[in-house]
Amino acid sequence: MKVALVTGAGRGLGRATAHRLARDGQHVILTARSACAVEAAADRLRHDGLAATALPLDVTDDASVQRAAEQVERRFGHLDVLVNNAGVLPEATNPDPAEVVDATMFRATFETNLIGAVAVLEAFLPLLRRSEAGRIVNVSTTMGSLTDQGDPESPYYGMVVPAYQASKAALNSVTIGLAKALADTPVKVTSVCPGFVQTDLTPVNRTQAPLTAEQAAEVVWRAATLGEHEPSGTFLDAAGRVPW
Repeated sequence: MKVALVTGAGRGLGRATAHRLARDGQHVILTARSACAVEAAADRLRHDGLAATALPLDVTDDASVQRAAEQVERRFGHLDVLVNNAGVLPEATNPDPAEVVDATMFRATFETNLIGAVAVLEAFLPLLRRSEAGRIVNVSTTMGSLTDQGDPESPYYGMVVPAYQASKAALNSVTIGLAKALADTPVKVTSVCPGFVQTDLTPVNRTQAPLTAEQAAEVVWRAATLGEHEPSGTFLDAAGRVPW
């Protein structure tokens, strides 16, 4: 049985992605900071007859990340899929920004969206290398595309949340670097934009987003099950390639 791990899986897109992977027959390890939330999410999958394990993991806590990796190694010995989904968007609810670029917002955002993702990658890469076809999915956004940020014709042009956008652009760079470093291995790395999703990250009113978490999870699932001959190091959404 393949083993997949999803960060930020206590709710929203992460939980929906875990469910989609489990429907494929994978044993899914759901992780999140809240032990209660992730256990409840795993219970829902097990209730549906799916294979799921709950594992508390705070991507901003190095000790927590290392403990999680050690537990996965002891129980499973390898990892086939890693979905870096945990993310924050504090700018959306910041009532009093110091300026358009707010150092406090940058620190808080990068700590989870970039440093946290990298910490998880570092800890779990040895287990992914043991897979016959390891897959890494970094959940990004077209809002992080430098091309779209500078294109007045892009629907994302008017979105100005610089800490969030910069964190995702940096994560995309990690995707490219990892793909090159792992080119001679069976491990493939992909950045994905799931679209505008009805999750807690949606500012003000989640119903303004057109996609449910279940619909958006399909994009993540496709990247997590990338075929042997599909390219690594790409940026994808539901329509195909996204410009960097």
